[in-house]
Amino acid sequence: MDYNTQREKLVLPEYGRHVQKMIEQVKAIEDKEKRSEQMRAVVQVMGILNPQIREFNDYKHKLWDHAQVIGGFDLDIDAPYPAPTPQQFEEKPDVIALPGTPIKAACYGRNIENMIALIADREDDDTKKEMIRVLALYMRQQYLIWNKDNVAEETIFADIERLSDGKLKVPEDVHLGAISQNANFARPGIGAGQNGGYGNKKNRNWKRKK
Repeated sequence: MDYNTQREKLVLPEYGRHVQKMIEQVKAIEDKEKRSEQMRAVVQVMGILNPQIREFNDYKHKLWDHAQVIGGFDLDIDAPYPAPTPQQFEEKPDVIALPGTPIKAACYGRNIENMIALIADREDDDTKKEMIRVLALYMRQQYLIWNKDNVAEETIFADIERLSDGKLKVPEDVHLGAISQNANFARPGIGAGQNGGYGNKKNRNWKRKK
């Protein structure tokens, strides 16, 4: 029996073993012009077997690079693109720097903390007051998603001051108003497949009207 575990390892599995064998056969052709001609045919087959690659603007270049990779980077052919080197595929991607400071309140997230910092740096005016009110409304919504069914606006205002390290204080004439009885605050991913996207306990037995 001929098992895959006993065969040569596939270099790029998305193209399959037949493509790998075809490239090996092309490399064995003595005439360079004939090798180049056959390699162009193999690359066309690779494009058919891996249609997703056509989503890239330079997909033809990528196909030829993949052919070189499968061929061990020593295909002696006349290719339309310069042959890549093994070092190009061994380079590790740049490390993405992550924020070093921990999130102060998980229910709000880092984006809200960033918004608080931006608003705190603004000069006091009517625009800043409205930004604080809108921010507080959004924070209340996020709070209710992850916590209990109700929260006093004073709690949200205190969180704004705490998360801003005391730099941002909510004006005394800013109020959030009452929460609508039809408001629904469901955690992401909860309820979508179970009760039509209505994750709040009060609405779990609610049926959509036809």
